[in-house]
Amino acid sequence: MDPLIAFTRYLETEKRSSPLTVSGYRRDLSFFVAYVREALADRFDPAVITRDHIRAYLRSLHEGDLAATTIQRRLAAVRAFFKFMVKSDRLEHDPSARIASPKIGKSLPRFLSPDDAARLVTAPEGDLTEAIRDRAVLELTYGAGLRVSEVIGLDLVDVDLDTTLVRVLGKGRKTRIVPMGRLAVDAVRAWLNHRSTLTTRDQHPTALFLGARGGRLYARAVQRTVEAHRAACAENGATPHWLRHAAATHMLGSGADLRAIQELLGHASLRTTQRYTHVDVETLMKVYDRAHPRARTSA
Repeated sequence: MDPLIAFTRYLETEKRSSPLTVSGYRRDLSFFVAYVREALADRFDPAVITRDHIRAYLRSLHEGDLAATTIQRRLAAVRAFFKFMVKSDRLEHDPSARIASPKIGKSLPRFLSPDDAARLVTAPEGDLTEAIRDRAVLELTYGAGLRVSEVIGLDLVDVDLDTTLVRVLGKGRKTRIVPMGRLAVDAVRAWLNHRSTLTTRDQHPTALFLGARGGRLYARAVQRTVEAHRAACAENGATPHWLRHAAATHMLGSGADLRAIQELLGHASLRTTQRYTHVDVETLMKVYDRAHPRARTSA
């Protein structure tokens, strides 16, 4: 079997990675494959790839002025591939071992202010199908702190409007139950009432959110929705993931327990959730500097 196909199947079956994760690995690995094919006379033979090939590939990425995060991600895909090749006894040695990743400064999660979050989720206006759906998607993303992949993966049976709970299939195929908030419930109810009247050809029978042709909504469609309405935000614009960050940050700022936020977001480690405490401290310091009479005293 082709090693790239075998790697993809490994991600899907043994690692139980989400379709978006698999797609991301394949996309990032494709750049390395293209580079190696050019270097090896249109061949991609993992057995002849050396550490020098990988280092030369990384140099080409640096010379292309790519961000350190992008280079790190593409290297991670190469490492995952060769780790699989060794694990599955297709190779004896891993040529990517001990190759240093580019250093990346620690960054805090970016998020929306409560006012900007409210403006963004209500920005899709009107009674057309797309607007009703988009309001529900954004309200649910913010109201339940969901990832885009989790929102578009929801089925009708996953949402209980009476109990205001939603069952979410998160990373690692782990299921969690989270509350969705009153405004999210109202928006989803409006969408469900509208969805029941649709007669789109090839309509998906179980998906909660449908695309224009009746299939399950794509992640890119959610991203385009946010891009189309980010001007509603007064400060820094937005991405779908910022709504998830905003949900965590706003709850933390209102006194929510860190463990509860960890459960809500589906973080495997509390350390990931703790990043939001730094965001909240940063916000607190800005408020202090702006408002406290002793914050601006001269030395």
